Amino acid sequence: MKILIASTPATGHLNPLLAITQILVAEGHEIALVTGTAFRARVEASSIKFFPFPEGADFDPNDVFSLVPELKAIPPGLEWLRVAFERIFVDAIPAQHQGLLEALRQFPADIIVADDMLFGILPMLLGPRSHRPPIALCGTSILHWAREDGAPNFLGLPPAKTDVDRDRYVTLAREYDSVVDQPVLLRLNRALHGLGVGPIAIPLFHSVVALADSYLQLSVPSFEFPRDVPSSVHFVGTPPIIANQVPPPPWAKDLDGSRKVVLVTQGTVANHNFNLLVAPTLAALANEPDILVIATAGGRTTDAIPGKVPSNARVASYLPFEWLLPKVDVLVTNGGYGSVNQAMSFGIPLVTAGLTEDKADVNARVAWSGVGIDLATNEPTPEALREAVRTVLDVPRYRLRALQIADEFAGIDTRKEVHRIIRELVADDNRLSRLRSGAPNRDRRAGRRG
Repeated sequence: MKILIASTPATGHLNPLLAITQILVAEGHEIALVTGTAFRARVEASSIKFFPFPEGADFDPNDVFSLVPELKAIPPGLEWLRVAFERIFVDAIPAQHQGLLEALRQFPADIIVADDMLFGILPMLLGPRSHRPPIALCGTSILHWAREDGAPNFLGLPPAKTDVDRDRYVTLAREYDSVVDQPVLLRLNRALHGLGVGPIAIPLFHSVVALADSYLQLSVPSFEFPRDVPSSVHFVGTPPIIANQVPPPPWAKDLDGSRKVVLVTQGTVANHNFNLLVAPTLAALANEPDILVIATAGGRTTDAIPGKVPSNARVASYLPFEWLLPKVDVLVTNGGYGSVNQAMSFGIPLVTAGLTEDKADVNARVAWSGVGIDLATNEPTPEALREAVRTVLDVPRYRLRALQIADEFAGIDTRKEVHRIIRELVADDNRLSRLRSGAPNRDRRAGRRG
């Protein structure tokens, strides 16, 4: 098959799609990938045909917020979400759509596989089915779908346990709809109207789940709040880590099993200020002789980590997770969805602290599922971090729960599931094409020969 991969130009979105690309290349398919120009060398180094997004859909993955610098000053909350949704996601739709069309003109794909936040796919999903290939979207964040308890997404709310919870969630949902969903929908439908499609009436993030031909959620059911979801949603586990992206660090021998290993990361998006999580974690654990702290700067230089690095800590810009994660006892993270799922797949319990983007909801799932402690703040204190890390290390139930979920990941053959879903979508599309053209299918031809 000819498969077009399309990714939001951000590392946390591209990495799982590149891992899926490796799965598909191994099956002999021809792959092209459309994303931001910053990733050209990385894509082409994998011998994959690269298509760039045009201006308007391209941005610096090392500083996503350069598009909307005021987001750095807006505190986490409804206003932050509205501005981010409008300026980062909705405003990019026309240019993303243009980039997808241009890629398809040069690379007539049998199927498109894209990430869940590439909303430039919406014009195709809303247009005539006969004018596009099948589309599979990959859930690189929480499953954005309506909840039975009425709680809005992105606010970090666990499932309601009481009528009081449900009443509070209904009130919050009304405010969320007024401040976020309706203004974003207005802007979205203006953009869609300019492209000759729409309008839609459901929230932006719900729309892609509802409209995709198939939706591959990159997690396991036990890490998602229970609710009814469309039959097109498939939990496919987490893609394999792309190996050998960077070599082991010069201090690799220090991970000799004599100390517990605590990994701390702020990911590749919300890492403009390491005083939020990395520095407090280093300070929190500096006097813990049985712990070795590993800090990754998510692609930034280690000089950006403030303060003196304690003697029981090691730092690096990037680290080979396929080498590191089997050695880690606790992950301290602001809640990147991919990192959290990778950690759980290795049976690693977590301590989380982050409220921006989708992180409040990711971290609420960490606490709800029992795999770790959510500090429910953007700026945890060293004291809170030390207590949480010691609790996760010393109380067996966190590790046991993480191991249970790791077994659930191991029970899903991600490679097999991804290929099965894609193969079935293309086969269904071929059958529809034959029906539309009036051509007999193979079974009918075989019947005539009989």
